[in-house]
Amino acid sequence: MRIKPFRALHPPPERAGEVACVPYDVVDTEEARALAAGNPASCLHVIRSEIDFPPGTNPYADEVYAQAATNFARFQAEGLLVRDPQAHFYVYRQKMGDHVQRGVVACCHIDDYQSDVIRKHERTRRDKEDDRTRHIGTLSAHTGLVFLAYRDQAAIDRLVAAVEAGQPLCRFVAPDGVEHTVWAAPAATGLAEAFQRVPLCYIADGHHRAAASARVGRERAQANPQHRGDEEYNWFLGVLFPATQLRILPINRLVKDLNGLSPEQFLDKLRGVGTLEPAAAGTPASRGEVLVFVNGGWWSLAFPPASIDHTDPIASLDVSLLQDRVLAPILGIGDPRTDERIEFVGGIRGTDELERRAGAGGVAFSMHATSPDELLAVADAGEIMPPKSTWFEPKLRSGLFVHEFERIPGADA
Repeated sequence: MRIKPFRALHPPPERAGEVACVPYDVVDTEEARALAAGNPASCLHVIRSEIDFPPGTNPYADEVYAQAATNFARFQAEGLLVRDPQAHFYVYRQKMGDHVQRGVVACCHIDDYQSDVIRKHERTRRDKEDDRTRHIGTLSAHTGLVFLAYRDQAAIDRLVAAVEAGQPLCRFVAPDGVEHTVWAAPAATGLAEAFQRVPLCYIADGHHRAAASARVGRERAQANPQHRGDEEYNWFLGVLFPATQLRILPINRLVKDLNGLSPEQFLDKLRGVGTLEPAAAGTPASRGEVLVFVNGGWWSLAFPPASIDHTDPIASLDVSLLQDRVLAPILGIGDPRTDERIEFVGGIRGTDELERRAGAGGVAFSMHATSPDELLAVADAGEIMPPKSTWFEPKLRSGLFVHEFERIPGADA
């Protein structure tokens, strides 16, 4: 795994909380507009610049990307983003309640992405990839982090702890209560050498940012007659966390109706799938179990252990068991990506939200979270996770680190 330090653009410490914002893909336009209201320093003006236009503006219009570049230049002119005089690695720590995760912010090589040293578990959508490709190309900068994981290395843990013992560059608590702290680490701190002993890295979140960064890098290389291979456009911005520190929440399922069945008929069919018992609201205690809310009550559905093929990293996932044994054959949800009868609810919203949205005629499923080991096993097998399988918390903040790269005439995306 290759990483390198970089001269980041970052907010002044006293303004980091104003500038840093949620990632572009966890809010829609109106949510972004509300979050940035009254705060011209919010990086949402850069990463979701359609909020500076009237409601209903096409977020993929030419003027929206041009506005992103204008806002990016304004942030630098007004001192909302300042350039580090030296190249650094950074340690980025997040605290959410009792959970703490520490990652190394660095530039990662697009060749490692393309050669599968950086492994994926999700297919990208062309429209979303095109959007981030154009955004990154217009700015000639990466404004958001790709969330990466690696199997734990004690040597890296020691280096990170040594950096964390020093004076932080900035610390703030975001509106959601998550504490964010950043330390700058010297380029010669030994992190690059330590990561050379990491054989593989995995995208946890940010597949579209990574794919877009690789596309822009290839386009710049093709358009540069003096391409050498050491240009900044060959690198993209990532933060690398030990896999055991990842906090993955479930994404629960909600189906709007019972596919013509009465609640009693539906429960009878569930008894043919596994062990069904009355239960309390909550989250399943272990893999192989799903909690079901229907007709005002909660039930526990446990799939027979002997029927689960744990050698198959996809089929053994709880989301796959539910899809293959309940959603498709009983409720008629053939393709959860496109079927309008199914909705997905982040586990962070709790079971009250599931009960409210299921109402009297629908059914909700509270899922056990996918584990980091399951996620890495799917990527190692070269497979794709089923849709809506993982929800990572806490979310990384955009605008804390920006990586700029060379402009090549005629190469803007």
